[in-house]
Amino acid sequence: MKKILNIGSLNSDHVYAVPRFVKAGETLAAETLAFFPGGKGLNQSVALSRAGATVFHAGKTGADGAPLVAWLKECGVDVRHVRADGSVTGHAVIQVASGGENCILLYHGANFELERSHLDEVFSCFEAGDILVLQNEVNDIAYMMEKAHRKDMSIAFNPSPFDSSVPNLPLDLVTWFILNEIEGSGITGEKNPRDMLHSMRARFPQAAIILTLGEDGVLYSDSAREMSHGIYRVKAVDTTAAGDTFAGFFIASIATGKEPDEALRLSSIASALTVSRPGASSSIPMLEEVLNFTIEPSSPGL
Repeated sequence: MKKILNIGSLNSDHVYAVPRFVKAGETLAAETLAFFPGGKGLNQSVALSRAGATVFHAGKTGADGAPLVAWLKECGVDVRHVRADGSVTGHAVIQVASGGENCILLYHGANFELERSHLDEVFSCFEAGDILVLQNEVNDIAYMMEKAHRKDMSIAFNPSPFDSSVPNLPLDLVTWFILNEIEGSGITGEKNPRDMLHSMRARFPQAAIILTLGEDGVLYSDSAREMSHGIYRVKAVDTTAAGDTFAGFFIASIATGKEPDEALRLSSIASALTVSRPGASSSIPMLEEVLNFTIEPSSPGL
């Protein structure tokens, strides 16, 4: 089986329930406080592992990051490449208002303190045919892409959260783009999803494009085929980590030899199960649950 290396963020989410968002100059008492393991990197590693992949997480925390590493280990992720010598663990301060809306203040912390000596050591443990998974929540992504390419590893990139740095990365090295409409528009300048898909294919003919569209499902295109898949309608409780679940299950499915249409099906089911439960990485389903899911998908919206 191919090994999967995920070099990604590890965050501690501090979630405050508030009657309404704090205004400028105001002090407001929170009703509750909860702590959750988070970060797109951590979430995707959990999804990869629960989907049946052999996944190694590399990253950095501060001395306060031990609970995040312990959670990854509990979820079956190999954490030998996580260092705890950063300044402070990345974290998010999240206000959740009574109506369910949220606002988030993110601090990168140790996630933006990755050193090339550490990365070189990590890459020495992987070889041609292995898979590198990246999101846009750590520093020095271009260096990682170039290292993986020189080792003939495949690269899966989820350009989230999107910012102005993304178009300047060596995107021609990417094997799979997993992105939503915001990220697709940011890279291509297009507004229509199919135009985004076709523009991505034209610019990156070596890559497979997986464009997620929320209620409208997902579009897929590679050099041989184009297809779509609808969503599985469930009662949404918490949409946190839905996209990360989709990405993890898709890459794990491909890594274990499944065809793209089956990978889309399993990823869409896993994402639906995630949104039907509260929490972030704790809501990600096991592969057995996904395989036993019986609801039929809706027709794709596009």
